[in-house]
Amino acid sequence: MAGPTRVGARMAWRTGRLVAIVDETPTARTLVLDVPGWPGHLAGQRVDIRLTAEDGYRASRAYSLAAPADGDRVEVTVQRVPDGEVSPYLVEVFAVGDPVELRGPIGGWFVWDPAGPPDPVLLVAGGSGVVPLMAMIRARRAAASRVPFRLVYSVRGPEQAYYAAELRRRLPADGGLDVAYVYTRTAPEGWPGPPRRITAADLGAAGWPADLAPLCFVCGPTGFVESVADLLVAGGHDPSRIRTERFGPTDR
Repeated sequence: MAGPTRVGARMAWRTGRLVAIVDETPTARTLVLDVPGWPGHLAGQRVDIRLTAEDGYRASRAYSLAAPADGDRVEVTVQRVPDGEVSPYLVEVFAVGDPVELRGPIGGWFVWDPAGPPDPVLLVAGGSGVVPLMAMIRARRAAASRVPFRLVYSVRGPEQAYYAAELRRRLPADGGLDVAYVYTRTAPEGWPGPPRRITAADLGAAGWPADLAPLCFVCGPTGFVESVADLLVAGGHDPSRIRTERFGPTDR
């Protein structure tokens, strides 16, 4: 697992090259990049990706890293935003072999390190907010960690769920990982109950009791994150043990 890196190394723009694409949903894909000289990162950190037009105009956006450190390999999952400046290119045009500029890693609070305390971990995701949480799940697996993880994933419908096949698989290294879904618009056939927003009952049934003092990571749209954080505090969780990452209506 990568440790802290110098600010200069993290904030220098590097040129990466796309080596693979994984389609996650009809409007989101994971981009696998080779970035020579990548300084490493922790699960939960993010990167800036910058595009430069032929006329010199530049646009950059921040994206969460989707996988733990693996040499010069970097993975991000990008959701196409209609009328966006960056995401439509990355999802619809960017092809294997193409270069792109990026810098990072960025952020140091919303991270999970397998070398840290063995406290149970609760992950609560809203939509594409599952990306940095999936990096934590994958980091746990790569380290063969036995820290108990629970993921509560709120998503509009099953077709919008990222990493669905991977989360369905139960590998030997996943012992202690539990996954629960909350569907807000459309639910799979035979699902018990109608679609709805996440509730305190969901967090109570699929999460950890507050008296176990789990470390909680909540990521998603601003309204979702604020609602879940309030529910966790109302349920007795220590606010200092709740870490949040949110995004608004920008081109993500």
